[in-house]
Amino acid sequence: MTKPESRTDRLDRCLEAVEEKPRSAVAHYNLGLAYQKTGRFHLAEEAYLKAVEIDPGLAEAWVNLGGVRLHNWDFEGCLKASKMAVSQRDDLAMAHYNLGQAFLYMNDPDNLVACNKRVIELERDNAAAHYYAAVGLLAVGDLTGAERHAGRAMELGHRPTQEFLRALEKAQRAGAEARLSVVEIAGEENPEKPKED
Repeated sequence: MTKPESRTDRLDRCLEAVEEKPRSAVAHYNLGLAYQKTGRFHLAEEAYLKAVEIDPGLAEAWVNLGGVRLHNWDFEGCLKASKMAVSQRDDLAMAHYNLGQAFLYMNDPDNLVACNKRVIELERDNAAAHYYAAVGLLAVGDLTGAERHAGRAMELGHRPTQEFLRALEKAQRAGAEARLSVVEIAGEENPEKPKED
């Protein structure tokens, strides 16, 4: 039985591959994955950027570039990368999810809903997509849709934030007349707060 490769060994192997084949988009993509696994998101971003520079058609690199940019609170950058991924491969649920998360933090509930509905089309039982669809729907005043998606998210094991539950309860009492900030509803940290790595 072979011993699983450690993160350090994998990173070393990927660095060697990039050194041996500096014009290989896949080598840079794999290096980005290795950096991401070790929590080095800025280096992962650089590796993914190099991968898409070499091969702009490598949709998976665009997806991961969007993900690391999201992690680094670069919502505009996440939007750009995720839109590139979606334009190449509309069937990548993670690209739509990342796109939706950028819209969440940019307080764009209509696009948050659209992105998460596409994720649900691709992955019917994606609990997080149901939850964020509910967040967006609540923000635009669609209480029935928000309740339906929130219920499905909870059935699938997603635990909504207390902020969401309070906003849902408030909307149920008030009839969802006011548009609310999706970040407030979701109970997510906002970009003004320092992000811990």
